[in-house]
Amino acid sequence: MTDRYAVIGNPIGHSKSPLIHRAFAQQTGQELEYTAIEAPEGGFAAAVDAFRHKGARGLNITAPFKLDAFSYATKLLDRARLAGATNAMSFVGDVVEADNFDGVGLLRDIEYNQGIPLPGKRVLLLGSGGAARGALLPLLEARPAELVIINRTFEKARSLAEAFGSYGSVIASGYDRLKDAERYDVVINATSASLRGEALPVSANFFSNASLAYELAYGKGLTPFLRLARESGVARVCDGVGMLVEQAAEAFAWWRGVRPATAAVIAKLTVPLT
Repeated sequence: MTDRYAVIGNPIGHSKSPLIHRAFAQQTGQELEYTAIEAPEGGFAAAVDAFRHKGARGLNITAPFKLDAFSYATKLLDRARLAGATNAMSFVGDVVEADNFDGVGLLRDIEYNQGIPLPGKRVLLLGSGGAARGALLPLLEARPAELVIINRTFEKARSLAEAFGSYGSVIASGYDRLKDAERYDVVINATSASLRGEALPVSANFFSNASLAYELAYGKGLTPFLRLARESGVARVCDGVGMLVEQAAEAFAWWRGVRPATAAVIAKLTVPLT
């Protein structure tokens, strides 16, 4: 029987996961089937139960089910536990292992694809929601000199900084608390502002020392965040398509024991930043 995998979400028609994983399977010679499942809100567990009954081996999870997957799992790996959400599950008998590869995918894209190693760097992370939380552990494990979390609601940033403080130098701030004199090597937008085409209350001065501005959203072209970064002279700006493909490669390797190459898939999915 062909091993079965899927991505689950609602809506799911926009998902690139089937394209990505089918490309990985072809590249690595793995025999598998990868589909998309649109489950109704409130119907996550029933949809996963039905998929597992058909012999499923693994599942990617996208909005709005990452918290449902966290609750459904019987074994949480460290990244998923600390993120409070999961984006991948593996089924072995009655055991449902859960992991979160978002942050690993982000780090790999920054360090390998963009060529910017983080040790000793000052990193500014905008946002303190699920995307930021999922990214924090891998970012801190890369040993930046300092990671500053900024959020409109300072208490949310402080709560996140406290939760991850034992893993590295992490500081909380609010937009109104940052000083124009501050300088950062890497600035990452993990807010949802760009999904709505909104600008953030960030001064151009924050980009004055930056070698990279990174937008977690992908396929949106030159967002207000990336436009400000480019106008401020940042040499390298990019969106999250590399993170998307790299986290998929991590999940594929977890399931299949072989890590696919990612460059060709990233190139195929890249939307020009214009």
